[in-house]
Amino acid sequence: MKKVILNIIENRALTSTVYEMKLSGDLSGITRPGQFVNIQLDGLYLRRPISVCDVCGDTLTLIYKVVGKGTEKMSGMAAGQALDVLTGLGNGYDTSVSGEKVLLLGGGVGVPPLYMLAKRLICEGKSVTAVLGFNTADEVFYEKEFAAAGAAVRVTTADGSRGIKGFVTDAMPENYSYFYTCGPEPMLKAVYKATDTGGQFSFEERMGCGFGACMGCSCKTVTGYKRICKDGPVLEKEEILWED
Repeated sequence: MKKVILNIIENRALTSTVYEMKLSGDLSGITRPGQFVNIQLDGLYLRRPISVCDVCGDTLTLIYKVVGKGTEKMSGMAAGQALDVLTGLGNGYDTSVSGEKVLLLGGGVGVPPLYMLAKRLICEGKSVTAVLGFNTADEVFYEKEFAAAGAAVRVTTADGSRGIKGFVTDAMPENYSYFYTCGPEPMLKAVYKATDTGGQFSFEERMGCGFGACMGCSCKTVTGYKRICKDGPVLEKEEILWED
């Protein structure tokens, strides 16, 4: 974990509720795709955890959805403003175990952390298929960015207004060596049941402190409870125990 001051370069809307924020500064604390940052916002007690979408040099890309006071405040920020940020939080994805034909499954704001992962896997010489799931065509974002990075992209929408009608599990290729996924828990449970290889799940838990002190984001696993912010947010398929 590293505390830094980052400066906003750009903050723009990708959809009616989803924004892309680019910041510059010391990003040496971020070493793996799938990690997250925790942002301090004036007037709000708890920091806001946001997954890392990409790091390129000294530029950090975050994608967030406006769902409450914190993200609403972020959406109104402009270039030039500075943010107090904890970086390098979470374990991130391990790409060393993926094999050569990798499947990425992302739902909604679970899509962003898979972008840096896709770039890393492609740089390692692996073939990547990214299935990006949304509710409607108006919510789709980053389809072109994944394709430009070299991934084969499939888009699904629940209402069929864009791409394949259905959910990410309806667009999975037949052959893949390993998978990575991030999204809401119902989607993760569906992916768990639909996949037949090893894989890694990134959980979107509500976090208090963001570095393992408060125990507020604990998750039951085969080896006991793990803190999503400290021991996760990425867990391997084999260790997950789903609560009924």
